[in-house]
Amino acid sequence: MGVALGYSDAMTDKPFKPFAVVLERLNVEGRWASQEWRVAAVIEDVGGEPRVLVDRDGIYHKVFPGFQAIIHRDEAEGYYLNMTTEEPSLFVSLRFDEATGEAYAFQVTLSYNEAARWMDGGERVERAPVDSETAQWLGEWVESNYRPEAKKRQRPKSFEGKEGRLRERG
Repeated sequence: MGVALGYSDAMTDKPFKPFAVVLERLNVEGRWASQEWRVAAVIEDVGGEPRVLVDRDGIYHKVFPGFQAIIHRDEAEGYYLNMTTEEPSLFVSLRFDEATGEAYAFQVTLSYNEAARWMDGGERVERAPVDSETAQWLGEWVESNYRPEAKKRQRPKSFEGKEGRLRERG
């Protein structure tokens, strides 16, 4: 379809990086919950099916492979915002299996704005720092493809019109 519209292959390609998400289950003593889930790490994709990495002495880690952080041009501002933080991150949307209560990684993004939209929609989103290679890769893409809009100076509102109306009435 892109070729029919006259676009080059380069314009229709979407760069991506493959990831796997490692979730950690923590046992907690609480009134409403006995366990808590969090993102322990994001790593280079390891392939295969989700599987338990560690389950001993109260430590439980499960890896969820097969995610792609795809770069979309219309998310450039979100990537820029991510890159200008102290710690660039991969944002992971977590969901819970209703039958078992276990968490699973649902989707990932490198866009700060996309992650914010997911949260606005009620998703649980956690962030995990990315490795320096991914940060450099995303930083180079942002540098080549995004220019922040110049801030427009907002002029103070003039009270001249209001004073004129008040004099006429007064």
